[in-house]
Amino acid sequence: MHVPFCRRKCPYCSFYSFTPQQGDFARYQEAVQAHLAGLANDPLVQGMPFDTVFFGGGTPSLLPPALLSQMLKDCLSALSCSSEAEISLEVNPGTVQVDDLPGLRRAGFNRLSFGVQSFLDHELKLLGRIHTALEAEEAVIAARRAGFTSISLDLMYGLPGQSPADWQTSLEKALTLEPEHLSLYELTPEAPSPLYNAVEHGAVQLPNEEEVLTMMDCTTSLIRTSPFSRYEISNYARNGHRCRHNINYWQNGSYLGLGPGAVSSLGGRRFTIPPGVEEYHYRARNAQSVWHEEERLSSEESFRETVIMGLRMLEGVCANRLKERYQIDLSVYYGPVLDQLLNRGLLVWRDTRLTLSERGLPLANQVMAALV
Repeated sequence: MHVPFCRRKCPYCSFYSFTPQQGDFARYQEAVQAHLAGLANDPLVQGMPFDTVFFGGGTPSLLPPALLSQMLKDCLSALSCSSEAEISLEVNPGTVQVDDLPGLRRAGFNRLSFGVQSFLDHELKLLGRIHTALEAEEAVIAARRAGFTSISLDLMYGLPGQSPADWQTSLEKALTLEPEHLSLYELTPEAPSPLYNAVEHGAVQLPNEEEVLTMMDCTTSLIRTSPFSRYEISNYARNGHRCRHNINYWQNGSYLGLGPGAVSSLGGRRFTIPPGVEEYHYRARNAQSVWHEEERLSSEESFRETVIMGLRMLEGVCANRLKERYQIDLSVYYGPVLDQLLNRGLLVWRDTRLTLSERGLPLANQVMAALV
């Protein structure tokens, strides 16, 4: 569920989102309801079992709690969702009220993902975040009191002006809050975003490679003495708290996207809903297809995509399963390219699984580029 609203757009963000105007929330809800109603007769969705629901954005927590609760109810009523479904809500600590959290838990949300990004106020200001470090801490504590037993924190390193000591301070603070999950991302400015333009024109400088590697080493050191284990390039979890929703993406599974700008992958095809609440509302309410673009990947294209995304996970990809799914032999397909990556020590075979090595993890982008 893509919620495209933000109180203020962060300068590093390239996702589709905007500041809502009067009536946008109602139009958005009406459009999603109509979209769900139309899916009742869609053969691609009929009978499809759903194991996870994820409200992302944008800033889903900008929606009123009653509206969030109703939209979740609509999803659960219209789709075949597991009774044990992982139901996540992305939360900006600056947009959630402590008193609203118990109601969201009762509504069925069982996992909160807090977009903290930093526990240092000067870094939050630089990133254009609307919350303070103290507000983030208080929101996490309040979520625990409200009964949430699966809490994830997002943090970013490699920020302009950030030192390894700054990163260590933020990560140590996150660990003291005892979340179940951590997403630790290197800031990578992407177009179109103001930060991307500033970096491209030399107005802003990011930490150099050596400093970023030191931050990565700091992460490894702190995680080693914590109850977390790394299961994906940027994600760490306590036992039993890996993000099932994201694992489905990394395994190139099927998923349904709702909301303007959302993407679906169904029946070997990929569908995109164009940005714009007005158009989404019009199409959904008038029984027109909301999907504007359709892409059908060849078996070979899907194979490469599955390999590249699957290697993000520390368990890597299974050559036997790939051959069963695509009738393509991993070793034969990549041939000398794979041999070179293995000889350089960037990839390793673990029985029938191909994984990034310890040396290859920090150089994952180079490995993926070679396998495209």
